[in-house]
Amino acid sequence: MRSVKQTVISMIQKMPDDATLEDIFEHLYIEQKILKAQEQLRSGNFYTHEQAKELIKKWQK
Repeated sequence: MRSVKQTVISMIQKMPDDATLEDIFEHLYIEQKILKAQEQLRSGNFYTHEQAKELIKKWQK
């Protein structure tokens, strides 16, 4: 498994030379969200589609 530092360096190297800090931060934010979601899936910490629909129904009352 690659370290966070290696992942960030690789991501930045793939970006165009005129990438802004905002571009870099946006990519980092998205990457962090993806990694967090993958961990939640592995740990079983998520709602199924049906569970989410039931929660929404309760909230709308």
